[in-house]
Amino acid sequence: MTKRSPFRYFKTSPEIIRLAVMLYVRFPLSLRNVEDLLHERGIDVSHETVRFWWNRFGPMFAAEIRRTRVSRIRCYSNWQWHLDEVFVKINGELHYLWRVVDHEGEVLESYVKKRRDRKAALKFLKKTMKRHGKAEVLVTDKLRSYGAAMKVVGNVAKQETGRWKNNRAENSHLPFRRRESAMIRFRRMRTLQKFVSVHASVFNHFNQERSLSQRGHFKMNRTAALAEWRGLCAA
Repeated sequence: MTKRSPFRYFKTSPEIIRLAVMLYVRFPLSLRNVEDLLHERGIDVSHETVRFWWNRFGPMFAAEIRRTRVSRIRCYSNWQWHLDEVFVKINGELHYLWRVVDHEGEVLESYVKKRRDRKAALKFLKKTMKRHGKAEVLVTDKLRSYGAAMKVVGNVAKQETGRWKNNRAENSHLPFRRRESAMIRFRRMRTLQKFVSVHASVFNHFNQERSLSQRGHFKMNRTAALAEWRGLCAA
């Protein structure tokens, strides 16, 4: 059975839609910034069209990227996770963005909750383990909710805490913080959850660890990532 193209009812070409979504999610740009950049390239679209495109196709692109990466990274034998939570305000109300990052900087999971108690930590751990399997080491801060949740899932012996051990997770928050500033905060919990899921997958896809690789390897990996992006959701 032939797979139907998700672009079949759109007059705009899939290449332009993929470009608009990539610009908005990957870089700290507003909707109107993306509209201006496309206009400079001779593409006349409204910022509301860009909003519709990322809402419609962003989760599709993220799901396709996630499928290929999850099947590849589940086989790691020395997998190390770094768990941390970020304070995020939605309409002036404090929320917590729980995030898991592996030892190579891949953002595995993002989860928005109003609390950071044992119940929230346990649900977050179970959700991550169901999708990505189990890790050999789980590095956290000294929040007691992590320890209580580890006892339930049986990972107490794998938990590590330390003053600088969780720097990998702390540094991984920076791209999200830049994106949050460009969007002038979030207004709904559901919108935040949707965006961070898409943003994490796109960040993983284009994150090449530029400072840790030679220039030639970086250019090859960047070209391969762009070619793979241009083929997402192709019929």
